[in-house]
Amino acid sequence: MQRIRVSLGLAFLAMPLLADSNFVGKWELNTSRSKNIGMMAQMKLTATVEQTASELIIRNVSVFDGREQTSELKFDLTGKPVPNKSPMEATAETVSKWEGERLVTTWTSEGSVAGSKSVRTETRYLSDGGRTLIMESQRGQSPAMVMVYDRK
Repeated sequence: MQRIRVSLGLAFLAMPLLADSNFVGKWELNTSRSKNIGMMAQMKLTATVEQTASELIIRNVSVFDGREQTSELKFDLTGKPVPNKSPMEATAETVSKWEGERLVTTWTSEGSVAGSKSVRTETRYLSDGGRTLIMESQRGQSPAMVMVYDRK
């Protein structure tokens, strides 16, 4: 009986790791399926996702107006704060946690008014049997930006 409890406990602890295992791979932004992405609709964006038991790494390569840019994001999957740069190059503290099969990351950075904070929430999850990665980004009550990626 004790062995069953230990096995069930270990399986329960591993569930968050299993939930995100399909994020790993190469993804291409599908601008026609994305929403509220503004000028990014004119960009080609490829994201390569790697993962260990405690970290998710996203390497982005974007091409906009003939210019290529690269960036890298690192998220701690145990909930520890990690500094990351936003697309506008501002440094933010990011904290990630699993909510079921969704990875929710809160970005906190200095606001545009001295002494204020800006908070943005990103939620990543899979759909279409793991063929589609969706990243919803929302700040306050503004409509969410929804980036839809196809697995390559």
